[in-house]
Amino acid sequence: MKFYNRLFLILIFFFLNITQINSSEPIAYIDIDFIIKNSEIGKKTLNSINTLNDNNINELKKKEKLLKDLESEIISRRNIISKENFDNEVELFKEKANKFKEDQLKMVDNFNNYKKKELDDVFSKISPIINAYMEQKSVKILLDSKNILIGRNDLNLTDEVLKEINEKVK
Repeated sequence: MKFYNRLFLILIFFFLNITQINSSEPIAYIDIDFIIKNSEIGKKTLNSINTLNDNNINELKKKEKLLKDLESEIISRRNIISKENFDNEVELFKEKANKFKEDQLKMVDNFNNYKKKELDDVFSKISPIINAYMEQKSVKILLDSKNILIGRNDLNLTDEVLKEINEKVK
């Protein structure tokens, strides 16, 4: 019984000493996706990424069409050629299909690496500008808006930061 009384007193003491914590640090948020999509440097980077992606897709479609044509040609000649020749052509087709899959995976991997490198380059160019803007406005913490549930509009610095980036990065 003494244990429960002491535990009760400790808990009451603990809860009575809790005070409300207010942060005096200035906090703001920006929409980094909006900045990337609408800044000059971001538009150029996204344009080059999309162009490479479109080129890769077109190249893969051409190769896939060639494989489909080859497959239909092999199927149409199945009854005309000997079984051994047919089996050899099927094996060659399988090798070409596997090569196509390998090329496709390599192309996707190269594209992802290129995209990451380009976006990292953009972030490395805009980060100092954002940091300077934070210093200028005395903002201690800057958050991405996609991680914020609700925030006051006066804490949203997206448009101002976008203007700064467009002025300083050419």
